[in-house]
Amino acid sequence: MKVVVVGGTGQVGRELIRVLTAEGHEATAASRSTGVDTVTGEGLAEALAGAQAVVDVTNAPVWGDDEVLAFFTTSSRNLLEAGRAAGVRHHIPLTIVGADRNLESGYQRAKVAQENVVATSGVPYTILRATQFYSFLGTIADATTVEGVVRAPATAFQPVAVEDVAAALASYAAGAPANGIVDLAGPEKQPMTQFLRRFLAATHDPREWSTTRPPSTSGRR
Repeated sequence: MKVVVVGGTGQVGRELIRVLTAEGHEATAASRSTGVDTVTGEGLAEALAGAQAVVDVTNAPVWGDDEVLAFFTTSSRNLLEAGRAAGVRHHIPLTIVGADRNLESGYQRAKVAQENVVATSGVPYTILRATQFYSFLGTIADATTVEGVVRAPATAFQPVAVEDVAAALASYAAGAPANGIVDLAGPEKQPMTQFLRRFLAATHDPREWSTTRPPSTSGRR
């Protein structure tokens, strides 16, 4: 079957195309670098022609709350409409576990809005929510470093490997639509500080680390 991976030149997309190809599917990448713009709709009809499934692993190229919301909702609507016209039978977006419980984050609000666009489109779908990737531990360490010390909250953390996310997406793309949400998390749940401590040790990073109090959830809506 033909599967179009939108955002197929990113880390998840590249691995997903590798998995799908190894399983005998025709997997193609659609991204701005391949001439496809999901916001303007440029190249979508050509990219989706003959596809049975579309997997959306795009990431917003902007960071402002309003801009991210506009990107994910506009992109999803355009993808769904182009897919409907092309006869796509299954739409699979990748979103975030617990996004609906973290609505103070503009990015996660936008991912929930994306889910709603997909779920109300009338197109058969499976929404895969994944936890944070192991590969982002370095980014998290850098973002929480203050005066040379990694000061991460001791919140529960259950990261997943990109390879496992790609394998799950490939399985869903080849199967029947769930018309619902599926969660995917890694096998190990520990405080974030423990993962960061192990990451620093494994990468021979000399930074010290300390535990901070988990952020308050009182402002969540």
